[in-house]
Amino acid sequence: MQEWYQSLQTIIDEIDGCIISQNDEALTLRHLSKVLGYSECYISHQFHTLSGMSLRDYMRYRRLAFALKCLRDTSDSILDIALRYGFSSHEAFTRAFRNAYGMPPSRYRLHPAPVSLRTLLKPFDCYLLGIGGTAMSAASQDIKTYFITIPAHKFLHIRNYESIGYWDFWQKQSAIPGQDCATICGLLSAIPGKLDDLGGQAPDSSSGQIMAFVNEPAGRICSWGIPLAECYGVRLPADYSGPVPPQMLMMDVPEGEYIVFEHGPFDFETENALVEQKIESAMKAFDYAAFGYCLDTAPGRIFYFYHDCTRYWKYVRPVCKASER
Repeated sequence: MQEWYQSLQTIIDEIDGCIISQNDEALTLRHLSKVLGYSECYISHQFHTLSGMSLRDYMRYRRLAFALKCLRDTSDSILDIALRYGFSSHEAFTRAFRNAYGMPPSRYRLHPAPVSLRTLLKPFDCYLLGIGGTAMSAASQDIKTYFITIPAHKFLHIRNYESIGYWDFWQKQSAIPGQDCATICGLLSAIPGKLDDLGGQAPDSSSGQIMAFVNEPAGRICSWGIPLAECYGVRLPADYSGPVPPQMLMMDVPEGEYIVFEHGPFDFETENALVEQKIESAMKAFDYAAFGYCLDTAPGRIFYFYHDCTRYWKYVRPVCKASER
């Protein structure tokens, strides 16, 4: 099954690549069959089993997701966008868009409220699947440690006061209507201007979406003795004035000093557990006093957590001068 989750990721990547390059001839089940080395029938069956939708529906929704981003971020005509993403006419595009998002593209362009995209799949999420690597590997990089000042910004998020870790967070959120992983990630992907976004071409890229922990009196007492609420969301500019989905919270984060513990790129299939152990050890052993700082455990301070094996694994923890405590 793990192999098929990886194959599903390959399918998703191939579909995105074909849409971005406007290679409609390759955007077929026959092409995917050649790429994966399985029969067309078997691929269709496995995709539906793992994703909950047919491959044909996924491709249609995927085209719509790219078109939605283009409507939001460009001034291209609706007809040009429709033709670019494989729709035969303005009318066909409008009909498909309305069926998917509950409004015509013209209205979305005027009022681009966040909508939940239907194609946000995380087929090979090592946390949700519980398959973080445990093998010894070449993850020999040192943990980089440095202090930074983060300017004032906003944090749009959902939070849970009882969860323990990423997997448990989404398990608990899935029991709340409108708070499941696919819905929340889809809504966040439609928010423009994310500070941590890499500017990827994919409309529902999880780029810019991060975990965080807010020092909150109602939160669960963590291992270092302070109450934290676990969060998932996006950082936005301090002057952001766009839409806020009703099931989310917007938090103003003032300028502050932080310490970063960072490990570079790694292979999460084999190195995930090893990297986690190294970075946890580095945080535990760090001598704040030697630098005149201490961990800032004041209510409202926020801890950010980035996990992207292609770039880094890093914790961003709030600090203050020891003399200010």
